[in-house]
Amino acid sequence: MSKSLQAIRGMNDILPEQTPLWRYFEGTVARLLDNYGYKQIRMPIVEFTELFKRSIGEVTDIVEKEMYTFDDRNGDSLTLRPEGTAACVRAVLEHGLTGGGQPQKLWYIGPMFRHERPQKGRYRQFHQIGLEVFNLDGPDIDAELIVLTWRLWGMLGIRDAVKLELNSLGTSESRGRYREALVEFLSAHLDKLDEDSRRRLKTNPLRVLDTKNAETQAVLVDAPKMADYLDDESRIHFEGLKARLDAAGIPYVINPKLVRGLDYYSKTVFEWVTDKLGAQGTVCAGGRYDGLVEQMGGKPTSGVGFAMGIERLILLLETLEQVPEEISRQVDVYFCAFGEAAELAALALSEKLRDQLPNLRLQVNAGAGSFKSQFKKADKSGALYALILGDDELAQQVVSFKPLRGQGEQQSIAFDALAAHLATCIVQG
Repeated sequence: MSKSLQAIRGMNDILPEQTPLWRYFEGTVARLLDNYGYKQIRMPIVEFTELFKRSIGEVTDIVEKEMYTFDDRNGDSLTLRPEGTAACVRAVLEHGLTGGGQPQKLWYIGPMFRHERPQKGRYRQFHQIGLEVFNLDGPDIDAELIVLTWRLWGMLGIRDAVKLELNSLGTSESRGRYREALVEFLSAHLDKLDEDSRRRLKTNPLRVLDTKNAETQAVLVDAPKMADYLDDESRIHFEGLKARLDAAGIPYVINPKLVRGLDYYSKTVFEWVTDKLGAQGTVCAGGRYDGLVEQMGGKPTSGVGFAMGIERLILLLETLEQVPEEISRQVDVYFCAFGEAAELAALALSEKLRDQLPNLRLQVNAGAGSFKSQFKKADKSGALYALILGDDELAQQVVSFKPLRGQGEQQSIAFDALAAHLATCIVQG
Protein backbone atom coordinates (compact mmCIF):
# COMPACT_ATOMS: atom_id res chain seq x y z
CA MET A 1 0.00 0.00 0.00
CA SER A 2 1.16 3.54 -0.69
CA LYS A 3 2.09 5.70 2.27
CA SER A 4 -0.82 7.75 3.59
CA LEU A 5 -0.59 11.47 2.87
CA GLN A 6 0.33 13.66 5.84
CA ALA A 7 1.18 17.28 6.51
CA ILE A 8 4.85 18.23 6.33
CA ARG A 9 6.61 17.91 9.69
CA GLY A 10 6.32 21.15 11.62
CA MET A 11 3.49 22.46 9.41
CA ASN A 12 0.22 21.89 11.22
CA ASP A 13 -3.47 21.87 10.40
CA ILE A 14 -5.60 24.15 12.55
CA LEU A 15 -8.74 22.10 13.12
CA PRO A 16 -12.35 23.33 13.48
CA GLU A 17 -12.33 22.95 17.27
CA GLN A 18 -9.20 25.14 17.42
CA THR A 19 -10.17 27.95 15.04
CA PRO A 20 -12.66 29.73 17.38
CA LEU A 21 -9.79 30.57 19.75
CA TRP A 22 -7.64 31.73 16.82
CA ARG A 23 -10.45 33.94 15.54
CA TYR A 24 -11.01 35.35 19.03
CA PHE A 25 -7.32 36.19 19.40
CA GLU A 26 -6.93 37.64 15.92
CA GLY A 27 -10.14 39.64 16.25
CA THR A 28 -9.08 41.05 19.62
CA VAL A 29 -5.75 42.21 18.17
CA ALA A 30 -7.36 43.66 15.03
CA ARG A 31 -9.84 45.73 17.04
CA LEU A 32 -7.07 47.01 19.31
CA LEU A 33 -4.91 48.06 16.37
CA ASP A 34 -7.85 49.81 14.72
CA ASN A 35 -8.27 51.79 17.94
CA TYR A 36 -4.59 52.83 17.88
CA GLY A 37 -4.73 53.97 14.24
CA TYR A 38 -2.78 51.15 12.56
CA LYS A 39 -3.66 50.10 8.99
CA GLN A 40 -3.40 46.56 7.68
CA ILE A 41 -1.08 45.63 4.81
CA ARG A 42 -0.89 42.19 3.15
CA MET A 43 2.32 41.00 1.48
CA PRO A 44 3.10 37.84 -0.55
CA ILE A 45 4.50 34.85 1.31
CA VAL A 46 7.20 34.37 -1.36
CA GLU A 47 9.90 36.97 -2.06
CA PHE A 48 13.19 37.11 -3.92
CA THR A 49 15.88 35.52 -1.73
CA GLU A 50 18.09 38.59 -2.07
CA LEU A 51 15.56 40.58 -0.02
CA PHE A 52 16.25 38.54 3.10
CA LYS A 53 20.01 38.27 2.54
CA ARG A 54 20.22 42.04 2.27
CA SER A 55 17.96 42.83 5.23
CA ILE A 56 18.31 40.04 7.81
CA GLY A 57 22.03 39.48 7.17
CA GLU A 58 23.81 36.64 5.36
CA VAL A 59 25.57 35.40 8.50
CA THR A 60 22.44 35.08 10.64
CA ASP A 61 21.09 31.66 11.57
CA ILE A 62 17.91 32.39 9.61
CA VAL A 63 19.67 32.98 6.28
CA GLU A 64 22.41 30.41 6.82
CA LYS A 65 20.30 27.50 8.06
CA GLU A 66 16.57 28.07 8.23
CA MET A 67 15.14 29.53 5.03
CA TYR A 68 13.02 27.59 2.55
CA THR A 69 14.71 28.65 -0.69
CA PHE A 70 14.18 27.31 -4.22
CA ASP A 71 14.66 28.28 -7.88
CA ASP A 72 11.52 28.89 -9.89
CA ARG A 73 11.07 28.07 -13.58
CA ASN A 74 12.73 31.33 -14.58
CA GLY A 75 15.82 30.48 -12.56
CA ASP A 76 15.10 33.13 -9.93
CA SER A 77 15.96 32.27 -6.33
CA LEU A 78 12.81 32.62 -4.22
CA THR A 79 12.23 32.17 -0.50
CA LEU A 80 9.20 31.56 1.68
CA ARG A 81 9.27 34.55 4.01
CA PRO A 82 10.94 33.73 7.35
CA GLU A 83 9.77 37.03 8.92
CA GLY A 84 7.62 39.99 7.96
CA THR A 85 9.66 43.18 8.42
CA ALA A 86 11.79 42.83 5.28
CA ALA A 87 8.73 42.15 3.10
CA CYS A 88 6.89 45.10 4.64
CA VAL A 89 9.83 47.43 4.00
CA ARG A 90 10.02 46.17 0.40
CA ALA A 91 6.30 46.90 -0.08
CA VAL A 92 6.62 50.36 1.49
CA LEU A 93 9.51 51.22 -0.84
CA GLU A 94 7.92 49.73 -3.95
CA HIS A 95 4.69 51.68 -3.50
CA GLY A 96 6.21 54.90 -2.16
CA LEU A 97 4.25 54.79 1.09
CA THR A 98 6.82 56.81 3.03
CA GLY A 99 7.46 59.45 0.38
CA GLY A 100 7.86 62.99 1.65
CA GLY A 101 8.49 61.80 5.19
CA GLN A 102 4.90 60.58 5.54
CA PRO A 103 4.51 58.52 8.75
CA GLN A 104 3.05 55.05 8.28
CA LYS A 105 1.66 52.80 11.02
CA LEU A 106 1.10 49.35 9.51
CA TRP A 107 0.25 45.83 10.66
CA TYR A 108 0.08 42.43 9.01
CA ILE A 109 -0.83 38.86 9.82
CA GLY A 110 0.07 35.56 8.24
CA PRO A 111 2.31 32.50 8.04
CA MET A 112 6.12 32.58 8.20
CA PHE A 113 8.47 29.69 7.40
CA ARG A 114 11.72 28.50 8.98
CA HIS A 115 13.34 25.08 8.78
CA GLU A 116 13.81 24.55 12.51
CA ARG A 117 13.57 21.49 14.72
CA PRO A 118 9.85 21.30 15.51
CA GLN A 119 8.87 21.35 19.16
CA LYS A 120 6.04 22.66 21.28
CA GLY A 121 5.62 26.33 20.48
CA ARG A 122 8.15 26.26 17.60
CA TYR A 123 7.09 25.15 14.13
CA ARG A 124 8.31 25.29 10.55
CA GLN A 125 5.19 27.10 9.44
CA PHE A 126 4.16 29.52 12.16
CA HIS A 127 1.93 32.57 12.25
CA GLN A 128 2.73 36.10 13.32
CA ILE A 129 1.06 39.44 13.76
CA GLY A 130 3.54 42.21 13.07
CA LEU A 131 3.54 46.01 13.41
CA GLU A 132 5.87 48.37 11.53
CA VAL A 133 6.05 52.15 11.92
CA PHE A 134 8.02 54.43 9.56
CA ASN A 135 9.14 58.07 9.70
CA LEU A 136 8.67 58.45 13.45
CA ASP A 137 12.03 58.48 15.22
CA GLY A 138 11.28 59.44 18.83
CA PRO A 139 10.98 57.21 21.88
CA ASP A 140 7.24 58.02 22.03
CA ILE A 141 6.40 55.60 19.22
CA ASP A 142 8.66 52.92 20.72
CA ALA A 143 6.69 53.35 23.93
CA GLU A 144 3.35 53.18 22.10
CA LEU A 145 4.21 49.77 20.65
CA ILE A 146 4.97 48.48 24.13
CA VAL A 147 1.95 50.17 25.72
CA LEU A 148 -0.48 48.67 23.24
CA THR A 149 0.93 45.17 23.81
CA TRP A 150 0.54 45.74 27.56
CA ARG A 151 -3.09 46.65 26.93
CA LEU A 152 -3.51 43.52 24.80
CA TRP A 153 -2.15 41.30 27.57
CA GLY A 154 -4.72 42.86 29.89
CA MET A 155 -7.56 42.23 27.42
CA LEU A 156 -6.46 38.60 27.12
CA GLY A 157 -5.99 38.12 30.87
CA ILE A 158 -2.29 37.19 30.69
CA ARG A 159 -0.49 40.24 32.14
CA ASP A 160 0.70 38.37 35.20
CA ALA A 161 2.36 35.72 33.03
CA VAL A 162 4.57 37.97 30.86
CA LYS A 163 7.60 40.14 31.58
CA LEU A 164 9.09 42.96 29.50
CA GLU A 165 12.85 42.94 28.83
CA LEU A 166 14.54 46.01 27.33
CA ASN A 167 17.92 46.93 25.91
CA SER A 168 19.48 49.49 23.58
CA LEU A 169 21.89 48.48 20.83
CA GLY A 170 22.83 52.08 20.04
CA THR A 171 23.61 53.41 16.58
CA SER A 172 25.67 51.43 14.08
CA GLU A 173 28.73 53.48 15.07
CA SER A 174 28.45 52.83 18.81
CA ARG A 175 27.57 49.22 18.15
CA GLY A 176 30.71 48.91 16.02
CA ARG A 177 32.87 50.17 18.91
CA TYR A 178 31.19 47.75 21.27
CA ARG A 179 31.64 44.87 18.84
CA GLU A 180 35.38 45.51 18.74
CA ALA A 181 35.61 45.51 22.53
CA LEU A 182 33.51 42.35 22.80
CA VAL A 183 35.59 40.48 20.20
CA GLU A 184 38.81 41.49 21.97
CA PHE A 185 37.44 40.24 25.30
CA LEU A 186 36.05 36.95 23.97
CA SER A 187 39.17 36.23 21.92
CA ALA A 188 41.08 36.10 25.19
CA HIS A 189 38.71 33.36 26.42
CA LEU A 190 38.39 31.18 23.31
CA ASP A 191 39.07 27.99 25.23
CA LYS A 192 35.96 28.55 27.34
CA LEU A 193 33.58 29.31 24.45
CA ASP A 194 31.34 26.67 22.93
CA GLU A 195 31.81 25.79 19.25
CA ASP A 196 28.80 27.81 18.06
CA SER A 197 30.00 30.91 19.92
CA ARG A 198 33.49 30.60 18.43
CA ARG A 199 31.89 30.53 14.96
CA ARG A 200 29.70 33.55 15.76
CA LEU A 201 32.72 35.45 17.07
CA LYS A 202 33.94 35.65 13.47
CA THR A 203 30.60 36.34 11.81
CA ASN A 204 28.11 37.94 14.25
CA PRO A 205 29.78 38.43 17.64
CA LEU A 206 26.82 40.12 19.34
CA ARG A 207 24.86 36.89 19.00
CA VAL A 208 27.33 35.26 21.42
CA LEU A 209 25.52 37.24 24.14
CA ASP A 210 22.40 35.20 23.34
CA THR A 211 24.06 31.82 23.89
CA LYS A 212 22.38 29.20 26.05
CA ASN A 213 25.68 27.47 26.84
CA ALA A 214 26.33 27.70 30.60
CA GLU A 215 30.14 27.86 30.37
CA THR A 216 30.03 30.66 27.79
CA GLN A 217 27.44 32.51 29.88
CA ALA A 218 29.86 32.37 32.82
CA VAL A 219 32.51 34.05 30.66
CA LEU A 220 30.05 36.76 29.63
CA VAL A 221 29.55 37.88 33.23
CA ASP A 222 32.75 39.95 32.97
CA ALA A 223 32.31 40.96 29.30
CA PRO A 224 32.00 44.63 28.27
CA LYS A 225 28.48 46.01 28.51
CA MET A 226 26.70 47.66 25.61
CA ALA A 227 25.41 50.42 27.91
CA ASP A 228 28.98 51.64 28.42
CA TYR A 229 29.39 52.22 24.67
CA LEU A 230 26.12 53.98 23.89
CA ASP A 231 26.38 57.34 22.16
CA ASP A 232 24.52 60.34 23.60
CA GLU A 233 21.73 60.11 21.02
CA SER A 234 20.97 56.50 21.87
CA ARG A 235 21.25 57.08 25.61
CA ILE A 236 18.79 60.01 25.49
CA HIS A 237 16.42 57.93 23.33
CA PHE A 238 16.55 55.02 25.76
CA GLU A 239 16.01 57.24 28.79
CA GLY A 240 13.00 58.77 27.03
CA LEU A 241 11.53 55.33 26.41
CA LYS A 242 11.98 54.28 30.02
CA ALA A 243 10.41 57.53 31.27
CA ARG A 244 7.31 56.88 29.17
CA LEU A 245 6.99 53.30 30.35
CA ASP A 246 7.33 54.51 33.93
CA ALA A 247 4.60 57.09 33.31
CA ALA A 248 2.32 54.38 31.90
CA GLY A 249 3.01 52.12 34.89
CA ILE A 250 4.50 49.31 32.81
CA PRO A 251 7.11 47.22 34.66
CA TYR A 252 10.29 46.18 32.82
CA VAL A 253 13.78 44.84 33.37
CA ILE A 254 16.95 45.86 31.53
CA ASN A 255 18.60 42.85 29.90
CA PRO A 256 22.07 43.86 28.62
CA LYS A 257 22.37 40.54 26.75
CA LEU A 258 19.24 41.13 24.68
CA VAL A 259 20.42 41.57 21.08
CA ARG A 260 17.73 39.86 18.90
CA GLY A 261 18.66 37.54 16.05
CA LEU A 262 18.49 39.94 13.11
CA ASP A 263 21.19 42.30 11.88
CA TYR A 264 18.97 45.29 11.19
CA TYR A 265 18.13 46.33 14.78
CA SER A 266 19.47 49.55 16.35
CA LYS A 267 18.71 51.48 19.52
CA THR A 268 15.59 49.98 21.20
CA VAL A 269 15.13 46.22 21.34
CA PHE A 270 12.57 44.48 23.53
CA GLU A 271 10.99 41.12 24.25
CA TRP A 272 7.90 40.01 26.12
CA VAL A 273 8.78 36.68 27.73
CA THR A 274 6.97 34.10 29.84
CA ASP A 275 8.09 31.23 32.04
CA LYS A 276 4.83 29.32 31.47
CA LEU A 277 5.78 27.65 28.16
CA GLY A 278 9.10 25.98 28.89
CA ALA A 279 11.97 26.72 26.51
CA GLN A 280 9.89 28.78 24.07
CA GLY A 281 9.51 31.79 26.32
CA THR A 282 9.40 34.75 23.90
CA VAL A 283 5.85 35.62 22.81
CA CYS A 284 6.46 39.08 21.30
CA ALA A 285 9.67 40.84 20.28
CA GLY A 286 10.94 43.73 18.22
CA GLY A 287 12.78 46.99 18.19
CA ARG A 288 14.04 49.89 16.12
CA TYR A 289 15.70 49.54 12.69
CA ASP A 290 16.47 53.08 11.54
CA GLY A 291 18.99 52.01 8.88
CA LEU A 292 17.04 49.21 7.20
CA VAL A 293 15.09 51.22 4.63
CA GLU A 294 18.26 52.93 3.41
CA GLN A 295 20.06 49.57 3.45
CA MET A 296 17.39 48.24 1.09
CA GLY A 297 17.73 51.09 -1.38
CA GLY A 298 15.44 53.76 0.04
CA LYS A 299 16.07 57.18 1.52
CA PRO A 300 17.05 57.41 5.20
CA THR A 301 13.86 56.46 7.04
CA SER A 302 13.34 55.60 10.68
CA GLY A 303 11.55 52.38 11.49
CA VAL A 304 10.40 50.43 14.52
CA GLY A 305 8.20 47.38 14.95
CA PHE A 306 7.57 44.01 16.53
CA ALA A 307 6.09 40.60 15.82
CA MET A 308 4.09 38.32 18.10
CA GLY A 309 3.85 34.56 17.67
CA ILE A 310 0.22 33.51 17.43
CA GLU A 311 0.84 29.83 18.22
CA ARG A 312 2.69 30.66 21.41
CA LEU A 313 0.09 33.15 22.59
CA ILE A 314 -2.72 30.68 21.85
CA LEU A 315 -0.79 28.09 23.85
CA LEU A 316 -0.34 30.59 26.68
CA LEU A 317 -4.07 31.34 26.76
CA GLU A 318 -4.81 27.62 26.98
CA THR A 319 -2.12 27.00 29.60
CA LEU A 320 -3.46 29.81 31.80
CA GLU A 321 -7.08 28.76 31.14
CA GLN A 322 -7.88 32.21 29.76
CA VAL A 323 -10.09 30.94 26.94
CA PRO A 324 -13.49 32.67 27.14
CA GLU A 325 -16.21 30.08 27.60
CA GLU A 326 -18.48 31.58 24.96
CA ILE A 327 -16.01 31.17 22.09
CA SER A 328 -16.11 27.39 22.41
CA ARG A 329 -19.81 27.54 21.59
CA GLN A 330 -20.31 28.12 17.87
CA VAL A 331 -24.10 27.66 17.82
CA ASP A 332 -26.70 29.54 19.87
CA VAL A 333 -29.82 27.85 18.55
CA TYR A 334 -30.42 24.55 16.73
CA PHE A 335 -33.61 24.28 14.63
CA CYS A 336 -35.21 20.81 14.43
CA ALA A 337 -37.93 20.28 11.82
CA PHE A 338 -39.98 17.14 11.17
CA GLY A 339 -41.73 16.55 7.86
CA GLU A 340 -41.58 18.23 4.47
CA ALA A 341 -43.96 21.09 5.32
CA ALA A 342 -42.18 21.82 8.59
CA GLU A 343 -38.76 21.81 6.87
CA LEU A 344 -39.97 24.39 4.34
CA ALA A 345 -41.45 26.55 7.09
CA ALA A 346 -38.27 26.21 9.22
CA LEU A 347 -36.15 27.41 6.29
CA ALA A 348 -38.31 30.51 5.76
CA LEU A 349 -38.55 31.25 9.49
CA SER A 350 -34.82 30.81 10.11
CA GLU A 351 -33.94 33.28 7.34
CA LYS A 352 -36.40 35.78 8.82
CA LEU A 353 -34.71 35.33 12.20
CA ARG A 354 -31.30 35.98 10.60
CA ASP A 355 -32.67 39.24 9.17
CA GLN A 356 -34.00 40.32 12.55
CA LEU A 357 -31.03 39.08 14.64
CA PRO A 358 -27.88 39.43 12.47
CA ASN A 359 -25.59 38.14 15.24
CA LEU A 360 -27.66 35.05 16.01
CA ARG A 361 -25.74 31.81 15.45
CA LEU A 362 -28.55 29.59 14.18
CA GLN A 363 -28.04 26.13 12.73
CA VAL A 364 -30.92 24.45 10.90
CA ASN A 365 -30.93 20.67 10.89
CA ALA A 366 -29.98 19.16 7.52
CA GLY A 367 -30.53 15.58 6.43
CA ALA A 368 -33.93 15.14 8.15
CA GLY A 369 -33.91 12.34 10.75
CA SER A 370 -36.00 11.19 13.67
CA PHE A 371 -36.79 13.23 16.75
CA LYS A 372 -34.09 11.39 18.68
CA SER A 373 -31.40 11.79 16.02
CA GLN A 374 -32.09 15.52 15.52
CA PHE A 375 -31.97 16.17 19.25
CA LYS A 376 -28.70 14.28 19.47
CA LYS A 377 -27.25 16.59 16.81
CA ALA A 378 -28.68 19.62 18.60
CA ASP A 379 -26.98 18.61 21.83
CA LYS A 380 -23.69 17.84 20.07
CA SER A 381 -23.72 21.27 18.40
CA GLY A 382 -23.32 22.93 21.82
CA ALA A 383 -26.38 25.11 21.24
CA LEU A 384 -28.06 26.73 24.21
CA TYR A 385 -31.56 26.20 22.84
CA ALA A 386 -33.45 24.00 20.41
CA LEU A 387 -36.37 25.08 18.26
CA ILE A 388 -38.85 22.33 17.36
CA LEU A 389 -41.26 22.52 14.44
CA GLY A 390 -43.56 19.69 13.45
CA ASP A 391 -47.03 19.37 11.96
CA ASP A 392 -48.78 20.26 15.25
CA GLU A 393 -46.68 23.39 15.81
CA LEU A 394 -47.06 24.40 12.17
CA ALA A 395 -50.84 24.18 12.41
CA GLN A 396 -50.78 26.55 15.40
CA GLN A 397 -48.07 28.86 13.94
CA VAL A 398 -45.85 28.30 16.96
CA VAL A 399 -42.39 26.86 17.61
CA SER A 400 -41.51 24.75 20.63
CA PHE A 401 -38.60 26.37 22.46
CA LYS A 402 -36.48 24.04 24.58
CA PRO A 403 -33.45 25.02 26.73
CA LEU A 404 -30.61 22.54 26.31
CA ARG A 405 -28.22 23.79 29.03
CA GLY A 406 -29.38 24.50 32.55
CA GLN A 407 -32.79 25.54 33.88
CA GLY A 408 -35.97 26.29 31.98
CA GLU A 409 -39.12 24.59 30.77
CA GLN A 410 -40.07 23.90 27.19
CA GLN A 411 -42.62 26.42 25.93
CA SER A 412 -44.46 27.38 22.77
CA ILE A 413 -43.58 30.70 21.10
CA ALA A 414 -45.58 32.30 18.29
CA PHE A 415 -43.75 32.79 14.99
CA ASP A 416 -43.98 36.58 15.19
CA ALA A 417 -42.74 36.69 18.80
CA LEU A 418 -39.80 34.33 18.33
CA ALA A 419 -37.14 36.93 17.43
CA ALA A 420 -37.84 39.07 20.50
CA HIS A 421 -37.82 35.98 22.75
CA LEU A 422 -34.51 34.74 21.33
CA ALA A 423 -32.94 38.17 21.69
CA THR A 424 -33.74 38.15 25.40
CA CYS A 425 -32.64 34.57 25.97
CA ILE A 426 -29.35 34.77 24.07
CA VAL A 427 -28.31 37.94 25.92
CA GLN A 428 -29.15 36.29 29.24
CA GLY A 429 -27.49 33.03 28.19
